[in-house]
Amino acid sequence: MPESISHLVSFIYSAEERGFSPAARRLGLSPAAVSKNVARLEQHLGVRLFQRTTRQLRLTAEGERYLHEVAEPWRRIEEATQATRQGAGQPGGTLKIGMAPLVGRTYFVPMLEDFLARYPAIVPDLHFDNRQVDLVKEGFDVAIGGGVDLNEGMVARELTRVRSVVVASPAYLERRGWPHDPDGLARHDGIARRAVGSGRLLSWTLRHGDGRQAPVDLRTALVCDDPEAMAQTALAGIGIAVLPLPHAQAFLRSRALVDVLPGWFVEGRALCLYYASRRLLPAKTRVFIDFVVARFEEQGLARQFMTPERAAGEGGEAPAAAGA
Repeated sequence: MPESISHLVSFIYSAEERGFSPAARRLGLSPAAVSKNVARLEQHLGVRLFQRTTRQLRLTAEGERYLHEVAEPWRRIEEATQATRQGAGQPGGTLKIGMAPLVGRTYFVPMLEDFLARYPAIVPDLHFDNRQVDLVKEGFDVAIGGGVDLNEGMVARELTRVRSVVVASPAYLERRGWPHDPDGLARHDGIARRAVGSGRLLSWTLRHGDGRQAPVDLRTALVCDDPEAMAQTALAGIGIAVLPLPHAQAFLRSRALVDVLPGWFVEGRALCLYYASRRLLPAKTRVFIDFVVARFEEQGLARQFMTPERAAGEGGEAPAAAGA
C-alpha cells in the first residue's frame, strides 16, 4: 500500500489493538516497522499520537481526536474493498466478536460449528469479557451481552430479556432454613454483586406473576463482581444469591442449587447483539447476525433465559429437614 496509507493503518490498528505487536500481526509486518510507521505519521502531523512506555501504549488527547476522525472512514474503505473482492462469493475475513464469558461459552460457541461449515472463509476472533467493550475504538464487528451503553452509531438487536432467580445450595438451606417468602430473606446471608463499571453494589426487586413486588433484603456475607463466581460461592453454601438464569440453569437442573422462591424473579436486562450502524454492513457481520438470531429462535433459548428449569420431581416446597 502507499506509504502514507501504511502509516495511517499502522496507527489505527495500533490504537485498536493497544500495541505495536498485535497491530503488526494484523498487518503482516514487524513491530519495529509498525512503530516506525507511526513515528513517521507523528512527524508528518507534528503531534504525538501515543504515550509510549515499556509496558503500555496509550493514546494522547491528540491521538484520541485523530482516531475519532480517521477510523470510521478507513473502516468503510476496508468494507467496500472487501465487498468488491468478494462479489458473489462467500463472506470471509476475521470477525472480531465480544462475548460475556459464560453466556458466550455455553450458548453461542456451540453454534459456531454449523456457522463455520456454512461460512468457512470467516475466522471468528472471540473475546470473552464481562466489561463493556467499545465496538468502534476496539475494532469489534459485533458483541453479545447486556447493558451496553449505545454510543452514537451503534445498534442493539434484542434477542431476549434475561431474568434472575433467588438460589441457594441444599446444604445451606438445611443448615439455615428455607425462606418461604421475600420477607424471610432478611434472616439469611447473601452474596452481593458489585457492578464492574460503577463499583456499586447492585440492588434487586423481586416480581411475581400475580403483580406483587418485594425488595431483595439479605445480610451481605460476601461480595463478587462476577456471576460465575457468585454461582460457585452459592454452591459452597456461603449464602443465597440472585443469579441470571443463564448462570443458574445447569445447577437448577442437577439440583446443586435450588430455586428458593418459585414464582418470584428479577426482571433483568436485555441480551442483545451489538454492532455498528453502517450503511454498508460487512457481509461477514451481516451473515453472523442473521445466523445467531435464527439459531437462538430455533433452540428456544429465549425461554431458557426467562423460565427456570427445575430438576425432575422438584415441587418448589421446602424439604422437611429445612425447618420453618
